[in-house]
Formats: sequence, C-alpha cells, structure tokens
Amino acid sequence: MTSAADPVPRTRIRIRVEGIVQGVGFRPFVHELADEHGIAGFVGNDSAGVFAEAEGAPSALERFVADLERRAPPLARVERVVTEPREPRGERGFRIVASVGGAARQALVPPDAATCAACVREVFDPSARRHRYAFTNCTDCGPRFTIVTDVPYDRGNTTMAAFPMCGDCAREYADPRDRRFHAQPVCCPACGPALRLLGPDGRAAAVADPVGTAARWLLRGRVLAVKGLGGYHLAALAGHEEAVAALRARKHREDKPFAVAATAAADAHALVHLEPEAERLLTGARAPIVLAPRRAGAGVAAAVAPGSRWLGVMLPYTPLHHLLLRRVARPVVLTSGNRSDEPIAHRDDDAVAGLAGIADGFLLHDRPIHVRTDDSVVRVFRGRPYPVRRSRGYAPSPVTVRGRFPRPVLACGAELKNTFCVAKGDRAFLSHHIGDLENYETLRSYVEGIAHFRRVFDVRPEVVAHDLHPEYLSTKYALEQADAEPVGVQHHHAHIASCLADNGVCGPVIGVAFDGLGYGDDGVLWGGELLVADLAGYERAGHLAAVPMPGGAAAVREPWRMAAAYLDALYGGDLPDLDVVRRHRDRWAAVAAMARTGTNAPLTTSAGRLFDAVSAIAGVRDAVTYEGQAAVELEQRVYLGEHGAYRAGLAERPRLVISGHDLVRAAVDDLAAGADAGRVAARFHNGLARAVADAADVLRQRTGLRTVALSGGVFQNLVLLERVVSGLEEAGFAVLVHSRVPPNDGGISLGQAVVAAARDRRAPLNRAP
Repeated sequence: MTSAADPVPRTRIRIRVEGIVQGVGFRPFVHELADEHGIAGFVGNDSAGVFAEAEGAPSALERFVADLERRAPPLARVERVVTEPREPRGERGFRIVASVGGAARQALVPPDAATCAACVREVFDPSARRHRYAFTNCTDCGPRFTIVTDVPYDRGNTTMAAFPMCGDCAREYADPRDRRFHAQPVCCPACGPALRLLGPDGRAAAVADPVGTAARWLLRGRVLAVKGLGGYHLAALAGHEEAVAALRARKHREDKPFAVAATAAADAHALVHLEPEAERLLTGARAPIVLAPRRAGAGVAAAVAPGSRWLGVMLPYTPLHHLLLRRVARPVVLTSGNRSDEPIAHRDDDAVAGLAGIADGFLLHDRPIHVRTDDSVVRVFRGRPYPVRRSRGYAPSPVTVRGRFPRPVLACGAELKNTFCVAKGDRAFLSHHIGDLENYETLRSYVEGIAHFRRVFDVRPEVVAHDLHPEYLSTKYALEQADAEPVGVQHHHAHIASCLADNGVCGPVIGVAFDGLGYGDDGVLWGGELLVADLAGYERAGHLAAVPMPGGAAAVREPWRMAAAYLDALYGGDLPDLDVVRRHRDRWAAVAAMARTGTNAPLTTSAGRLFDAVSAIAGVRDAVTYEGQAAVELEQRVYLGEHGAYRAGLAERPRLVISGHDLVRAAVDDLAAGADAGRVAARFHNGLARAVADAADVLRQRTGLRTVALSGGVFQNLVLLERVVSGLEEAGFAVLVHSRVPPNDGGISLGQAVVAAARDRRAPLNRAP
C-alpha cells in the first residue's frame, strides 16, 4: 500500500518465533525493536510460542526479522523464525496483544533464572521501593519453571496468580519502557509474597526482620531451613564445626560433601580455584553449584567436604539468598532440604513436619512452588561444562536432537539419579532431577512430574521407553502405560545414545560405558562395556572380565567384599598380607566362599565395582555411606605427578575382555613393595585408561571406526576421564564426551528416547548377547 504521504512501498508479514521466548521479555523486546525500525503491527503469546505481524518498508522488515534472533534477550533461545506474506493494512503503531490459547502446545517453558544485576542493585538501594524485598524480579530474572502451572506463560498460569498486582506494579507491567514490562512474577512489598520466620516447633516467631534474625541464628550456630526457588535448603554456617556436624548428624548424611554458598564471586575465589568457564557458570543466569578444586586453607569446617580436594560452591540466585548471605557475610552451607534418601521438600507443611528435628528454625514465604527442583551441579572439563546433575536453571530447556521423533515418546529413565524425558518433533524435554526411586514420596514426585510435562508440552506418548531391569520402578511404571507401545532399551546402550544425542551425532561409534551396574542381555550385571553402537542398536564388542559380587547389593555397600572376590580369584587361599584382609578376617572366608561358589554372588563386569575393590585394597574405603564413595575417594587420593601405569591383559576372543584382575594384582604387588595409596591410585587410573585405548585400537582395526563416545557414572571421575581422552586422542581417535546432560544415570532417559526414535526410523543392528 502506497500513498502520496508515504511514497515508500510497505509490506506486511506474519512471523512465528519458536524456542524459549515466553517469560524472558521477548514481547517487550519485539515492541522496542519495532519502534526502533519504524515497524507497525502487534506481537503476542500463544501455546506455540510468539506470533507477530509486522508492517513497514521492506528493508526495515528485513533488519527487524534478522534482529529478532541476533539481538534476542539474555534468557531467550530462538530456535526458529518463520515468516509468510500478508496484505498491508496501513497500520500505524505497534502493540502487545492478549495471549491466545487452545492450539497444540509448542511453547517452551523457560527455566528459573538467577537474580540479575539490576534487581540486585535495586534490592540494596535504600531509595528503591523494593529495598530489601526478597521477591524482586524482572523480565531478565526470577522464578519461571518452578511456578508455572500451565502454558502460555502468563501470570494466571503461575503460582503468582494468587497475588494481584498493585497499581505501581501494574503500571510497570504495562509500560513498554520499563524492564518489568510483561514480567509475569512482578510484585513488590505492597502486593507480593512475604517472608515468615518460624521456630523449631513450626510456630511463627514474632520478629520485625525475619532475614536479620535468621542471619543471627546462623551466626550462633543454628541450622535453618530456607525456602528457595525449587524447594527448601538446610543452611548452616560453613566455618562453624559444631553447626556443620549437627547438620550431618541430624540429616544422617555421614560423609557426602555439602555445597557452600559464597556471598559473591570474590568470596568463591577464596574457597576454590576457578578457571574462566567455571566462573562463567557460577555467575551466569543458571547459577549451578560448581565443583572446583578447593584452596588450601579454605575457610570452611572440616566436616563440609571431608577428605575431598574439591568443593561445591554456589552464589546467591534469589533476592532472599542475597539478603541472607550479605547479613551473614560468611560462607554458608546450603544443602537440599530433605531427610536422607527423600526428595527435597517444597511444600511448606511438608517441610515443617519433615525437617522437624533437623532445623532449628524456618525462613519461608507464601509463594507456592509448583515443581520441586534441586540445584544443578556442574564440573568443568577442558573448558566446557560437564554436568553432574541437570536441574534448576537448566530444566526444562529441551535438547534439540538430530532426526525427528516419528511418534511422541515418554522415556522413563533409570532407578538411581532418575530423570524422565518427553519428546516430540526434534525436541527432547529432559526433566529436572527426580532422585532415587526408592520410596513413595520420590515415586509420587516422579509420577506428578511426568503428568506436568505431558500437559505443559502437550505430549501424548505413543511410545514409552524403559530400562530392561524388570524390578526398576521406572520400568514397572512404563509397562503400566497401556496407551503406548513399550520399548526396552539396554542400560549401557542408553548411556552411549545419550552421549551421541548430547553431541548431535548419530554414530556409529565405539562406545565405552563405565558405571556401577546395569541389566545386561545375558543376565550378567554389566558396567564395564565396549559397544559398537549407533542410536538404533549396538553390538557388545567387549567388556571388563566378569567377577562375582558376594552378597549382591551388600557388595555395593561394602566394597571390601569386591576386594575379596578379586583376591580370591587371583590367590585362592594363599592370600597376600594386606590390611583389608586383616580388617575383615572374621568374615573373609565366608564372603570368599560366596564368590567362589556363586551363592548369592551375581556376576558383574562393572567398572564401578573394580574401583571399589582397588579402593578397599589400597586402604581407602571399606564401606560406603553414599553411592560411588569408594571410587570418589580413590580419585581424591591420586598422586597427580605419577605417570606409571599398570598393565591390563586384553583377550581377543569373539568379544574383547579387559582383565581387571591384572590391575588388582599389580596394585597388590605395589603395596607389598611399599607404594603408598596415592601412587597405587594413580597407576590404577593410568592403567585402566591405557587399557581403554588399547581396546579401542583393536576395535578400530575390526570396524574402521575412529570416534569413541564415553558415558556412564564412572566418567564423572575427571582424573580417569582426562587420561582416557588423552590416550584416545594420542591414538588418533575423535572423542565424544558430555556437555549438556550428565554422563551418569541422569542422562539415561535422553538416551532411551533417542533410541526409541531411531528404532522407529530404521531397524537396529543385530545385537549379540
């Protein structure tokens, strides 16, 4: 349409923007961008994302569309911008229109985001109306996933619906020039949530300043329960030996390290050595716990992370955390608010009842948490994120995969470190961390979480993928879903598939899956596997030599039993003179007999159980109080300057067999010769890494494959990971490791989902038992 007053031809287009574009200030951004480019039209949310119509000069429209992706807000993730022509209307001005629902839901729910710098400044500005307000937020930060009840992401579909905006907040919300323009959780002291402080009996404490009083309680050595974004933390002064010891004793968490919150990045630097990527993660919007090498003399109690070279550090990620930590002005332990083996508490009544006897007080508020979400945990490997637990700040951002899902999929995950995954199109929505499916409350959280994801992302599964282990509660849940086709996925194939999906490749590759245990096709408990695999199928090309687990699950809890199994196989009754034998002499013969006869001693090829055996033999850990503790502490003992390596035999049968027994024998010989545990641990790690490279070389000669994928919980061990990757690269391999999802069982559901999709697309490779 052209007029005498407007000689430049105007065109109009319809725009669809998909990705994380709701709840991140995208509509205000589009409004501002339209004003900048002289564009008329409108923008709005619907259940598929953001829609807009834009009218203006063709060159201006071209720049406008390009800038939608190039200059998107910090928390946005634009995946697609699709345009189609419309007839010009001669429209003037640009506006935000009401959200539209009802269509198939394609919109992405944004993760929670740490408080931005502008909001932090406002909280501590005495002249601001939100001075010291614990729920300050804007379009660039604040609660998202944990408060969303439905889509599209509007206030009425969040737990903020119960807090009508006051006039001042409503004006900010409606002002395109304000950074709170269409910020759904916007609130202030006049209209938003409020803090309360309760005593240990759950009764309200009559205090005018809940945060100040809570800070004084912490400084006096009390343990507090503090309500965060996705659930409750238990807090104690990190430098207070008695407070940390009390927290451990009350929570029945004997040894597992606690995370520590520092007030600011400079304070975190005083606790740990932070490389640039670690600091970027720590200070970014996702604000995970970052595991980093601890500094000598870090000002925390010995009981915070006993015997560990590493410390998990975090920074405040809500205004409440900022207010509390500034008042305390010292590092504070912040650990999940739960009893041992239970999920994190997120409902106020449950928290007060469930944490009674642990907490000496409760700092809480009246904004409901809809989805309980633990803190994420990340390490850094070679300058890239290496997730340990993917949860708050990351979930529910989808993992975009190569190849589409022909049918919608629900992947039910594993038993430990459970996550689930719903998938459709080319997106896999990996859940937040659920935990170990070992009690009713965790299972209820799992079932509720699946129902929430199915509703919010509009996924009606036609395929339900599950582990092969028949006793996993996730498997039983999957097989109860009568309206979907069940697809069993072998545990270690799922590990390798998750690594492939993480790296955006389809294979085939040589896959090395090292973990604790997984149900094998042959009835053996696998865990030290060499696979030739693509997404659709695998061949079991090799593994660690099988060894019995005397007592079954008892051998996981008591690693000395694995030492007995290996030593009995190597030496029979002629045992070497080892401290581990003397420490357990009264039960040694009975346990060794179980291993020898196979009575209550299932076979395993587990790399995790091999680490357990060496840990016990080296005098590091005979019994564990948390999963993987013996291996974790063996890694901590490694003398990093040691370059010697034990040799492991490699039998080239139809399948390769790596002799873990050779590594154990070499460790025994070294100890007899007077080597200390640090050198034994180092030579064992180096030897296992060399064995992996040797095995991969043999498989390369057989298959021609030159890419290796590494996955499984054992590869959380960064000493082993570095040595394996270096050895493979020196041998000319390309190596794939995780960076978006954990290598442990937290990534299993993604692997299950992409395997199910690949099988839909083509037949799998023949599988050998």
